Amino acid sequence: MNTQLINRVLKSDAGIASLVLRVPTGLILAAHGSQKLFGAFGGYGLEGTGQWMASIGLEPGVLMAFLAGSAEFFGGLALVLGLLTRPAAALTAFTMLIAIFSVHISNGLFMANNGYEYALTLMIVSLTLLIQGAGSYSVDNLLTRGTEYSPKLQAQH
Repeated sequence: MNTQLINRVLKSDAGIASLVLRVPTGLILAAHGSQKLFGAFGGYGLEGTGQWMASIGLEPGVLMAFLAGSAEFFGGLALVLGLLTRPAAALTAFTMLIAIFSVHISNGLFMANNGYEYALTLMIVSLTLLIQGAGSYSVDNLLTRGTEYSPKLQAQH
């Protein structure tokens, strides 16, 4: 196992600010993904979301709905927990980028017109978490405790 690589992905010196960003953003993404996957919170589920995605040119629709819903749902849960935060943040940022350019960009900025402002906000928060990591209060932090990379220790093994 490459401790240096794991630390690079998981370790974060960010404090409580990451927690403040991670939890609400993760909950929002997970709820949005559950609409696509399970039809929760008034969503259309895989079949309905898949039909809509196919209608806007994202084919095959059900697969695209599954991929987007999974990225949002599981990526959101990972952000809430602070587990594999950087990979989850990269995935959710990419998903929001796709949403912006496939659905919202032609409607302008504002949400009142189904614009991209909300997806852009979620993307920016995700990119911030990608850069700074999960922070002190996270599973990532628990996993990396005591695993600081030391060339001296590596040479002894």
